[in-house]
Amino acid sequence: MKKFTHVTEPHLPPLESYVRRLDGIWDRCHLTNNGPLIQELEQRLLSDLESDQYLHCVANGGLALQLLLRAMDIRGEIITTPYSYVATSSCAIWEGCTPVFADIDPHTLCIDPQAVEAMVTPSTKAVLATHVFGNPCDVDALETICSKHSIPLLFDAAHAFGVTLRNRSILNYGDASIMSLHATKLVHSVEGGFVTTRNDAVATRVEWMRRFGHDGFEAYHGAGINAKMSELHAAMALCVLDELDKIRDIRERLCGLYHDALNSIETVDFAFELAPDTAWNHCYMPVRFNDETTLLKAVDRLESAGYGTRRYFYPTLDVCKLGHSSSDSCAVAHDLAKRILCLPLSTALTADQVYEVTEVLEQSMASP
Repeated sequence: MKKFTHVTEPHLPPLESYVRRLDGIWDRCHLTNNGPLIQELEQRLLSDLESDQYLHCVANGGLALQLLLRAMDIRGEIITTPYSYVATSSCAIWEGCTPVFADIDPHTLCIDPQAVEAMVTPSTKAVLATHVFGNPCDVDALETICSKHSIPLLFDAAHAFGVTLRNRSILNYGDASIMSLHATKLVHSVEGGFVTTRNDAVATRVEWMRRFGHDGFEAYHGAGINAKMSELHAAMALCVLDELDKIRDIRERLCGLYHDALNSIETVDFAFELAPDTAWNHCYMPVRFNDETTLLKAVDRLESAGYGTRRYFYPTLDVCKLGHSSSDSCAVAHDLAKRILCLPLSTALTADQVYEVTEVLEQSMASP
């Protein structure tokens, strides 16, 4: 039987390269608590991402956001996007924040700065924006708004590994960012994530908060949690980073094939317009249909042909009741969430599979 192709598949480095990293862990018998591989990974990430900020690895991207909000002492209302993964809102709620949803830009899919400006009140404590599918937000407009109202600007950069805007790392914008190193991401540590900020005080708090708040063995800076990344997870991330050029080349080539094929399908387009002066990471392959009925038909045909898809991000987070919005404040997000679908994309995908996916798409558009 034909093997089912999922919408994404983790990139696994050669097993022997991972085992070599494990040999060192076994020799040192140092499994966690800021071991040498964690330290190497943090320095490697700063170098590879060309970030000029502090960077601290943690156990997952959700904890990265929770620690950041806690370290910045952000409680109360935060303006955020309804079009993102559930963790963007749920982790904020977990830390005592109330998401207030501003609509998205129909072209970029990122939060609309004009909608953000309209939502700011004296109760607003921060703006939390997502670089959706790795496409940069309008960082300049958001920075202007947040500076005007003296509120922090945080970015959920979970999708944006390696993305640059105007030849600068996307992590160098705003007050702080979090990134995911989950198995589905471009670079992963199986489970993991990190926080970046240029604020020395915030970085210091994140560092001790991730390890129970310890100040030595017998004292504490304050309350913390266990958010540490293990050496085994750091080993995986380092092995994947060693293959980053290969990963980028494969994904860029496959996305190019998708784009070429989509040109012949009138009712399906790539889902967003890339922000100007952006070097994108080809992390997802989202397409936009004319209507939800057509999308659902395509999902059914692709599933039958052995190809998984994912409706990133459906339903919108305001519909999930993970924050507040007025009845019509997220109309653009509601419309687009019904019509956007991610097609299979991974380093394990072949050119022939891309052709088959797009052929099935074209056939589903042509049939009743």
